[in-house]
Amino acid sequence: MTIRLRNYEWTLISLLTGITIASYLWEYYYLSTSDISQKFTQPFKEHNLSFNYFTNVLSPKIGAVLLIYLLYLAVHLLKIPQLLVTRQKTGIQYFWIIVLLILLTFLLALGINAASYFAQPAFFSYGGYKVMALLGYNETPLTDLFFGFKRAFFMVGLYLVYACARELLIKRIQKSTLSNYLSLITNQIALIFVIYLTVPFFAGTFELIEDDFFYQLYVLLLTPTVLVYLTNTYWIFPSSDTKPWLSIRVSALVILTTLFYSFFFYWLSHHTFLLLLWLSTWGVQFFIVTPITWLLFEQRKDKLLQLRGTEKALVKSKADLQLLKSQINPHFLFNTLNSLYGMALMDGSQRTAEGIQKLGEMMRFMLHDNHQDFIPMSQEINYLKNYLSLQKLRIQPSSRLSIEEDINEQHCTHTIAPMLLIPFVENAFKHGIHINEPSWIKIRLRCNKNTLRLEVKNSIHTAQNNDPEKEHSGIGLENVKERLHLFYEHKYQLTYGTDGTEFKVDLFIKLTD
Repeated sequence: MTIRLRNYEWTLISLLTGITIASYLWEYYYLSTSDISQKFTQPFKEHNLSFNYFTNVLSPKIGAVLLIYLLYLAVHLLKIPQLLVTRQKTGIQYFWIIVLLILLTFLLALGINAASYFAQPAFFSYGGYKVMALLGYNETPLTDLFFGFKRAFFMVGLYLVYACARELLIKRIQKSTLSNYLSLITNQIALIFVIYLTVPFFAGTFELIEDDFFYQLYVLLLTPTVLVYLTNTYWIFPSSDTKPWLSIRVSALVILTTLFYSFFFYWLSHHTFLLLLWLSTWGVQFFIVTPITWLLFEQRKDKLLQLRGTEKALVKSKADLQLLKSQINPHFLFNTLNSLYGMALMDGSQRTAEGIQKLGEMMRFMLHDNHQDFIPMSQEINYLKNYLSLQKLRIQPSSRLSIEEDINEQHCTHTIAPMLLIPFVENAFKHGIHINEPSWIKIRLRCNKNTLRLEVKNSIHTAQNNDPEKEHSGIGLENVKERLHLFYEHKYQLTYGTDGTEFKVDLFIKLTD
């Protein structure tokens, strides 16, 4: 699903620009000659300046708004925010970004300066030039071409900070295992935000509603209502069971979020605190808005949960595909291994035969047992042991090398998602063994009634050119994290890192039978 955050932002800016220009044209259409003379002409006459409404009022106002809008479009067409968040940038790209920012900022400052030259807002109506006021009025316009450059640079920089945060959010969503689901939420929030801002802006610009009570009510009731709907629909209700109102967790979250939203926006719209009014606002959110959001969620529940389920299925398919890539033409490999096993026994090479046998058992596990969502722990541990035995066969014994394994199978009677343990051990052998330097690998596995804990420690070395593990990336940590998130969401803890000489992995999983 495409993330439409940029599109909705462009729609919002376009709507606000269109509404502002339309209000200027509307004002011009309804102003009489006497109104123009009284409000605009007199200050110009007092300073011995000629006056034309189109030249001195309408054009500067519209021109300033259009200038900002066109520069906004230029930033997006040139993809400056995308370039800024790109990790690897060349010297030419850095130079190009700097030149563009200086040029756009200068054009903005110069354009507002030119508009001030024709409008002369200091003479009669500062309030009528709200857009130009953002950059500061120039009492003597066009005497300094760089007037307002600092303010313009600050405005452009402030927007780019937001735009970069937006691009980072988009990238993170696209990389997420639930990218489609999160894209749906992001698009929904962006659309609501466009409508939420456009309505009061339109009413205020055209002065349709002058009573401040409407805008206070808008902030006090509508804002928390929108946030309660989004929070309940996309966070609290989807993560609950089939009867969420019987869940203490769900009820507590609903109460806390409605209390927080009601208090925060009540505080924004009032200078004095009235407990009864705040509790009334919260009561509306909890007793009216929340049940309505539940009914709306029930109508869309199947689609939302199906989308989340589809995302998880895609993660599993991706992981299975990576495993299948290592199983190309398995029957040929099995026949070859059987032939090599027989030849090794005939030649009296017991260690080689043992290694071939264990490799065959590992391949059978990957081919036949590894496609289930869950397998007995005994099978996963057996695969792990075969891998350790195979590694010990290929590594020559040395006083500089220490491989310690402490695998206690007692109480390991649970089921587990396959191939969750081996990647950490693979990485330990890949990075922890060096022929000429002291090396160690320590593996500890424990199970109890409902948990599993795996600890792996290894020394850190650069892999040798002749190391067969150098070009072998295994299943990969990213794959494991995806599978952990898929099967054990909120039921696992994974920490890993280095202290300079040793790499440590600590995996804790809450298992169920």
